[in-house]
Amino acid sequence: MPDSAGAGGCYPMPIFRTLPMHPVQPSAPRRLLQGLQRNWSLWRTLVAQDLAVRYRGTLFGRLWPVLLPLLSLAMFGFVFGAVFRARWPGLGEGDHLGFVLNLFCGLLVHGMLSESLGQAPTLLHNNSAFVRKMVFPLPVLVAVPLGAALTHGAAGFVLLGIVAALFHGTLHASALALPWILLPYLAMLYGLALMAAAFGVYLRDLAQVISALIFMVLFTAPVFFPRDMVPSAVEALVAYNPITWPVTAVRDALLHGQWPPLHDWSMYAASATVVLLLGMYCFQLLRRGFADLL
Repeated sequence: MPDSAGAGGCYPMPIFRTLPMHPVQPSAPRRLLQGLQRNWSLWRTLVAQDLAVRYRGTLFGRLWPVLLPLLSLAMFGFVFGAVFRARWPGLGEGDHLGFVLNLFCGLLVHGMLSESLGQAPTLLHNNSAFVRKMVFPLPVLVAVPLGAALTHGAAGFVLLGIVAALFHGTLHASALALPWILLPYLAMLYGLALMAAAFGVYLRDLAQVISALIFMVLFTAPVFFPRDMVPSAVEALVAYNPITWPVTAVRDALLHGQWPPLHDWSMYAASATVVLLLGMYCFQLLRRGFADLL
């Protein structure tokens, strides 16, 4: 029987050991999911850090997101309820708290736009160190003010629901639709913030323009009045205001027991998706010159 060993009694190395070993690459959907998880974790960390820095050294600390809406609600109640004794159309003659709650609801929605969009034009200028880091996801940075605005808005809506339930008797099951209403609104705000942040790198005057537009949005939306009071001559101006539908839908859901109509929600969600995609496109197109200008 012939000997299978070679010279010196050594056996040849098996063929499979000479083949190169390549690590298994994750699939495209899995890589996308992992990227979203990393960005989500980074966004939550940055939002928490932003809120911590904002209230660091204060006496009440992280209670301020709750105390500020409470103080605002008390102030509006005193001015419009006790002094002006204002009445919201459609409510009882002596229902001054109803006016305050309807007004405060609209101001909370507008406050989310003001906080998230007002910081966008100067956001990349103020955080230029992140722009020079090629591995840092800049769209996550743009979403940080939106996270802070959502935190303050959520605290205000919870407070509004408690006051409405205890003193006005207007807590409805339709309040559960609030996340459903805010979802496309947040997409709309994020798309606008992406565009404002990108163009703000090239146009230093954009911050002043955005401040003026935020002020105009406040008074051309049904914040201080119900939408059915708007004259037909300016109905289009109010209808195309980006916060008109969220203000009306949140107010109806929290205070009047009306669920948002699916058709209206779908139309606004489609518009918000277009704005979001446009904002993402503009941001990716203009970010090529960020490092040269910052």
